Amino acid sequence: MRALLILVVVLAIGLVVGDRVAVVLAQNEIGRAVAAEYDLAQRPGVEIAGFPFLTQVVGGTYHDIDIRIGDWSGQNISVHDLDVALTDVSAPLNDLIENRTSNLVAATATATAVVPYDVVLGFAPENVESISDSPQGLRVTGKFAVAGMSVPATVFVTVAPTDAGIEVVPVSVQAAAGGPTLSLALLRQSLTFVVPLQALPLGARLTAITPGADGLHATAVAHNVRFDDLP
Repeated sequence: MRALLILVVVLAIGLVVGDRVAVVLAQNEIGRAVAAEYDLAQRPGVEIAGFPFLTQVVGGTYHDIDIRIGDWSGQNISVHDLDVALTDVSAPLNDLIENRTSNLVAATATATAVVPYDVVLGFAPENVESISDSPQGLRVTGKFAVAGMSVPATVFVTVAPTDAGIEVVPVSVQAAAGGPTLSLALLRQSLTFVVPLQALPLGARLTAITPGADGLHATAVAHNVRFDDLP
């Protein structure tokens, strides 16, 4: 009986080791393919969740795949901390073996990234000097025209995803102490601008923008992502 138990334990360990080796190989291959597809300087980190992995391979469905890309440039914009989470990826084993992508589909692709404020500043009007987060909201400082004069002021803005990208819109203004009052309506005309980030990898479209200490935190989502349709 003891010998039988030892044999069972050894076989179980062998299966676990084999499963872990297989998942590491798969993660490395996905990372290599993503790096080649998006011309990345280094291979992204990949994690395929779920255990055992081999049953997912046989079943052709992977519940969660996380791809940590890091720095990424696209649409003339550079972002940090790009992470793409795929859920319910259908990848039949025969298609993988024969390198066919027509049946490879992810139910959802959710991408998150940070757009640094210096990148945002690059798309702002020339009279904007800085953009930063604060307890009162997203703050823009600069010198703005009033009656032919250039007046320093702090303007609070909101950010939102649009079809054109991230739209920045003034919502309130604080003139410098003792300075003239600035018209919010005029500021909205001159200071509203767009950061042209419309999508993140895998065709994920922007759905939410949240200011943070290090930049604008962007979330983008795509549904029913067919890998055969990707450029």
